[in-house]
Amino acid sequence: MIEIDGAHGGGQLLRTALSLSLCTGTPFRMSGIRAGRSKPGLMRQHLTAVEAAAKISDATVTGAVPGSMQISFRPQAIRGGDYQFAIGTAGSTTLVLQTLLPALWHAASPSTLRLEGGTHNPLAPPADFLTHAFAPLVARMDAPVTIALEQHGFYPAGGGAITVEVASAKLKSFSLMERGALRRTVARALISAIPSGVAERELKVAARYFHLAEDALEHRSIRPAVGPGNALMIIFEFEELTEIFTGFGERGVSAEQVAERVCREAKTYLESKVAIGPYLADQLLLPMALAGGGEFTTLTPTNHARTNAALIEKFLPIEFDLREDRENRWVVSVS
Repeated sequence: MIEIDGAHGGGQLLRTALSLSLCTGTPFRMSGIRAGRSKPGLMRQHLTAVEAAAKISDATVTGAVPGSMQISFRPQAIRGGDYQFAIGTAGSTTLVLQTLLPALWHAASPSTLRLEGGTHNPLAPPADFLTHAFAPLVARMDAPVTIALEQHGFYPAGGGAITVEVASAKLKSFSLMERGALRRTVARALISAIPSGVAERELKVAARYFHLAEDALEHRSIRPAVGPGNALMIIFEFEELTEIFTGFGERGVSAEQVAERVCREAKTYLESKVAIGPYLADQLLLPMALAGGGEFTTLTPTNHARTNAALIEKFLPIEFDLREDRENRWVVSVS
């Protein structure tokens, strides 16, 4: 039984622990879950991840109740199959998928998932990011996954859904040190049940930042609209990968402020020349560790990435190396 202090890692530590417990068959106990948050303990999306992980492995779980700050999880064999999980709020479907995906690659048979809840949430990878940035890279590790967005679900209304097809896989090592030439930049504004002028103002800022022509600006209205929502995505299509940066509209923040924030972040990555952005780097740590080897270049690793790497090392016989090889360029490797 691995003992884990969850006080400083938020929900990500719990999701990673669940994934690794499923993949390795190792039970764990986590205490202090989300202790530093304004609402500590398990929220609805965390509970859905725990319940889903238990379902696919017939796990024995204690402490899986709203607000709980401690759980124990003891899995059995992973079972592929057809599964459906509804968060019941605008909680992130993509974070639940993040928990289940590594385990389902280890199942003996393929799986189909339908996840209902939020698909475009602040502080979570949007469905577009997983589909166009993450999935093609894990496919290079011989771990294919097909993600389809059925219905957009923005915070706080939710109501979205994604379907996912996962085949059994044995992951292979991965290397991405250079991103290759930039082929195309696109700014895509999504709006749901809000005035179209919001998207137009965001796209105007993006066009100025990246010198985009009219055909590189996409204005998409979501219909049917379950609830109000807005997101601006800056999409870079390189020879070796696609990177996506997303900003979300929020009450009291102007469209220009939303756009400026995400455009600055995207420009920092673009000017750095590294292969992998900070959010995609976080997503690749676990698949790369399960493959037993790999490397990529990225920006300065976040505290989030460092704590996640340390937890992965508790479950797997691997070691991460995070080193700065020149200014604003880091190499992350696993062996």
